[in-house]
Amino acid sequence: MNNRRAFIVGLKSLILTKQEKSFLKKYRPWGIILFSRNIQTIKQTRKLTDSIKKIFKDKNYPVLIDQEGGRVNRLKNIILFDNLTSEFYGNLYQRDKKKFQAYYQLFVDRTCHLLKIIGVNINTVPVLDLRYKDASSVIGDRSFSNDKKIVSRLGNVCINLFHKNLIGTIMKHIPGHGLAKVDSHNFTPVVDESIKYLIKNDFYTFKNKKSFFAMTAHIIYKSLDPVNTVTHSKKMINFIRNKIGFKNILISDDLSMKSLKNNIKTSTIKAFEAGCNIVLHCNANLKEMEIIANNSPLVDRFIIKKTSQFYKILS
Repeated sequence: MNNRRAFIVGLKSLILTKQEKSFLKKYRPWGIILFSRNIQTIKQTRKLTDSIKKIFKDKNYPVLIDQEGGRVNRLKNIILFDNLTSEFYGNLYQRDKKKFQAYYQLFVDRTCHLLKIIGVNINTVPVLDLRYKDASSVIGDRSFSNDKKIVSRLGNVCINLFHKNLIGTIMKHIPGHGLAKVDSHNFTPVVDESIKYLIKNDFYTFKNKKSFFAMTAHIIYKSLDPVNTVTHSKKMINFIRNKIGFKNILISDDLSMKSLKNNIKTSTIKAFEAGCNIVLHCNANLKEMEIIANNSPLVDRFIIKKTSQFYKILS
């Protein structure tokens, strides 16, 4: 663990290329994230994750996936979860709490069963962003509700169920993506609301969560830092640590997203300077990956300590 670097990267296709193998051996990222492009069948995906873990000689090596259900379904080549959105479960919870508990537990159990079979041990859920009517559709039905208490409660249920199934979670997008009027994959969202409003609403859902990991939002909150997105803002990350109270590993959202206006090198350096523990890069562009690797520090004591706490839930 000591000689790993504090970044996560994606891979090009269904098997490790020679270049990717040598990249992993040379730069030793903290983790790998899988996408639909990496997943054709259960057998093939397991072979891929086994080959990654073999390089690191670590059966618990962090392998991540965005497997929310609904639109965000990286397992679509294996199974369809089209209608099983967070919104579906949020609505079910409001109608019938017992039914929700039974259905949602089954959903998480089946998801985790599949993730374990393919060699994945971290899922980037729950989405704890509030749903707003006039906001960008990038969140939409990925949110449990427009009611902060429901989002918070179902977030706890989600984290606990995944942990019971021996899978880690990354709650997102801290401290809240709901008010964004544009999609941060393409533009920089700017939120004008007052600190008082945000603390009472959007930030509320992230408090007191037992997730080992959280992912930052590439959003500017004008009332707290009018210049930098959360990922690049020391003020915002201090706020997440001290006011929201998140004490575990903070991972940036994807550094190749267009919300971040700097080049990859500057974006990487700024994320670490702001206080992100680990940076994420998803598009599998080897040139960009090398820039990130060369500008990412070795994992520190904090990351090692928190990672070993996460490893304990895997056994």
